[in-house]
Amino acid sequence: MKLLLRSLKAVALAPPLYVLLLGLGLMSLAWNLLAMLLHPVLPPRLGRRVGRAGIAHGYRLFWTVASACGMMRIDARCLAALRDERGLVIIANHPTMLDALLLVAHLPRSACIMKASLMRNVFLGAGARLARYIRNDSARTMVRLAVDDLRDGGQLVVFPEGTRTSGGRLNAFRPGVTLIARLAQSPIQTVFIDTDSPYLGKGWPIWRVPPLPIIFTLRLGERFAPMADSNALTARLEHYFQQHLAAGQDPGTPAAECKSPRAPTWS
Repeated sequence: MKLLLRSLKAVALAPPLYVLLLGLGLMSLAWNLLAMLLHPVLPPRLGRRVGRAGIAHGYRLFWTVASACGMMRIDARCLAALRDERGLVIIANHPTMLDALLLVAHLPRSACIMKASLMRNVFLGAGARLARYIRNDSARTMVRLAVDDLRDGGQLVVFPEGTRTSGGRLNAFRPGVTLIARLAQSPIQTVFIDTDSPYLGKGWPIWRVPPLPIIFTLRLGERFAPMADSNALTARLEHYFQQHLAAGQDPGTPAAECKSPRAPTWS
């Protein structure tokens, strides 16, 4: 009986979820068509600012609607403390495909490192090019562009695992982010994304309805200074994430630092 009720609930909740995802797709398509027109006419610095603000506002609208209709519960108040910082590298664990949308929505200065193939995606490419997101087809070019962006006051959002976490186990960290931080002399701010939802994790198809609501809670962790030995810092960061994700511990950020009366709260 419980299995039957669960199945009926999933069927009933499927249409609103699909409508929400369809809305996200249409919004992304519309923005990318506009970005395609803006890219050749806006100066690079203005285009970057407009592009990143447009992406952030679009994704915030998605999260607001998802929360208002009860599909998701999101607490990302801690990111308000980072919003206006310049030259900051932000790293996080990567449980789902929604993580980048969640971080970028609250960090309008930020750029992401993207697969080069996504720069040709009709739903993402033009907007990413306007926002001057970093493509990863050449490691040397990727590092140079990321360093230049940080020195120019941008923020860089990176998932150092390089792919989504599989089976709840943290993947080995890739060393590029610590090299970028060293060359730009930028601090690395850790962020923990907590969720017990399997939706859009490794192997979860977009059409399959998960248990609802989907709950995301974000926590700020420690901030790490760049080090001359990039590999040593990579190992240190990986160990830090393993400790706090495995134990479910508070990474030690004071509560006042994670809350702001001006920050939006979705619950």
